[in-house]
Amino acid sequence: MRKLSRATLVFLIFLNGYVSLSLELAVLRQLSFYVGSSAVITSIIMAIFLGFMSFGYFMGESERVNNGKIRGVLNISFLVIAFLSVCAASFPLITYYFSAMYSGGLTSGVIQTFIYSLIFLSVGPFLFGFNTTLLSRELHTYSHKSTGNIMAWDTIGSVFGSIATTLLLMPFFGVNYTVVLITALSVVGALILRRRWWVWIVCGMVLGASLYINSNTYQKQRFGILVNNANSTISVCETIDERILYMNGLPMSVYRRDKSGMADYIDYLNENFIDTMPADNTYKILVLGAGGFTLGLNDTHNDYTFVDIEHTLKDVSEQYFLRQKLSPNKKFIVADASQYLKNTDEQYDFILLDVYSNSYQVPESLITVEFLERLKSRVAPNGIIALNMIVKPEFGDKYSRVFDNTFKAVFPYNTMRQVIGGMSPWHNTFGASNVIYVYYNIENDGRIYTINKTPVIYDR
Repeated sequence: MRKLSRATLVFLIFLNGYVSLSLELAVLRQLSFYVGSSAVITSIIMAIFLGFMSFGYFMGESERVNNGKIRGVLNISFLVIAFLSVCAASFPLITYYFSAMYSGGLTSGVIQTFIYSLIFLSVGPFLFGFNTTLLSRELHTYSHKSTGNIMAWDTIGSVFGSIATTLLLMPFFGVNYTVVLITALSVVGALILRRRWWVWIVCGMVLGASLYINSNTYQKQRFGILVNNANSTISVCETIDERILYMNGLPMSVYRRDKSGMADYIDYLNENFIDTMPADNTYKILVLGAGGFTLGLNDTHNDYTFVDIEHTLKDVSEQYFLRQKLSPNKKFIVADASQYLKNTDEQYDFILLDVYSNSYQVPESLITVEFLERLKSRVAPNGIIALNMIVKPEFGDKYSRVFDNTFKAVFPYNTMRQVIGGMSPWHNTFGASNVIYVYYNIENDGRIYTINKTPVIYDR
């Protein structure tokens, strides 16, 4: 078998680095649908990924793989990586995995992620490290001073994988076709190393499976997925009576055909805050986290600004969810909620914060004291802020208690807390619920009544 050229070896090192980081980013994005993208989840994935990759570096030096077998071993390695890329990063297969976890009673996102990483992110990363060492051994036959070049091209491949995946491929082609590209590049690596008939057949089967499972047609028919990009996985589920907009695993909005109502918490906000606005004035309303644009859907009088990081949301909502155009008094701005508040000087009469990245999880940066203070600075005098939170109404977990403390640290006065739906203060019967936190921006001097000083008659 003819020896691989130096340029070919450098390209394979670059390709190995590209595929490794691109796969890691694709997996992080796909898993965010089910377990979010918190620091804990990310650290589990990265630790297992890098740990097994390091093990691969060591094993690549094993004398059991003599120099005459390196090319054949690398060929098999790239084939296995192509197959594992399909298994580890394809949304339909990930969905089956989490369905099995929930059916088996494992509901902890941390445990689910750890088991997933051990199953799907051990062999692949191991082979990435293994490949790098084997390719290095081959390159060293040309020169023993190639260590710097090896590290540089592997890193350059990772840099290109990071930039291309997050800035180009996932936003414009979708996560699903990014997975197909990762599979295709692994197949290219395998074919460069060996082009026997059975390699072509295996490559064709793996690439064909990736194309089928990750095609827009299959994912739309099987899961109703309309968008699967760097920010969001969006689908619309339709029944006889209603349509439900799902974003990242969470039912974001409900639209009932008979117009009897929307999601329960949206009905509450519409009935008590939007529909009661006096008609003799035009109020400025800011919605952070546009959802399905159902807040004030039938209000054609007041001035609405919807802000969301997902640029496809308006088109998807109008075409598949609402199936009607938004009225002219509603504008949509594609931006991060915190950055929008930072960059605008506008003050609003009513602000709704409704930002869920996946089931039950608000992005961590949007529930901090610093963000809530920024939010408070954008409400007009006599204006109102409402936050839709999914927490335990009876303060049954630390998250519910600590968020309540955080809210009160910024909004100590003129607040209320409305539970949507049923609850029990004695038992965690209902689990987490929509809880609306409300702040009224009205002057309050902080006075209290004491037995010594109780001027109630004057205050009333």
